[in-house]
Amino acid sequence: MPQITDETTDDALDVHFIGNATVLMRYGELTLLTDPNFLHRGQYAYLGYGLLSRRLTEPAVDIGDLPRLDAVVLSHLHGDHWDRRARRHLDHTVPILTTPHAARRLRTLHGFHRTAGLRTWRGLTLQRGGVQVRVTALPGRHAGRRLLRGLLPPVMGSMLEFGPVRGPARLRLYVSGDTLVYDGLDEIARRFPSADLAVLHLGGTRLPGGFLVTMDGAQGAELARRLDPRLILPVHYGDYTVMRSPLAAFLAEAEAAGLGDRLVPCRHGQRARLTATQGAAPTVS
Repeated sequence: MPQITDETTDDALDVHFIGNATVLMRYGELTLLTDPNFLHRGQYAYLGYGLLSRRLTEPAVDIGDLPRLDAVVLSHLHGDHWDRRARRHLDHTVPILTTPHAARRLRTLHGFHRTAGLRTWRGLTLQRGGVQVRVTALPGRHAGRRLLRGLLPPVMGSMLEFGPVRGPARLRLYVSGDTLVYDGLDEIARRFPSADLAVLHLGGTRLPGGFLVTMDGAQGAELARRLDPRLILPVHYGDYTVMRSPLAAFLAEAEAAGLGDRLVPCRHGQRARLTATQGAAPTVS
């Protein structure tokens, strides 16, 4: 079973939780970034239809201090996942793997021409320095009500499979994206029954009228129960004023569901290392 460890190994995935849904990942010479959000505390993210939300936290890394990126995995086009700092300061030649909706807008409106729109269950493989990652788009649903689904941008989850070039996957990382729990997600476990780490977007985000559009603590624990990953990293909580479900709510629900021993204690700004070896105690830095 994969573990979180500070042990030095070539077969390891380093995870740095920058804040909100922004996670920096390194596997060998490959470096990926998810959902780039580098607004500062007090700045406002635009969520569409005149709705703004104020950031309550600082990103652990400034966008100018990022390393060279091989790709960005973008779950959807919302201002707390792709903000104006990302639009202005990210290298426009970096590949962006995202939904077809977001890909069209990023290419035509913002000049990110190496953007790939992945339909559900379709994937793309990136290689560097003898290792590779296969990124597969997975189902997601940003809202429960059909009317709201028409107003919110399409969202995707993703499965990232890391390993040697032309070799088997050694580590599998699931990123939920801003989805709610629904039966369509059960197919993920059937196609990928052995995810090593699930990165869950939580926060219990509520729109005016009280509509829930991201998982709260109970939904996050339910998705973890359904998908049965070996380890769980909660993200996307406490960063914006629209987030109403604190991390503590998810931790309590996960404990009640018997998942407490799978939680990765990696908070904002911390790092963890996921390996395919056994025997190391979980640690973060």
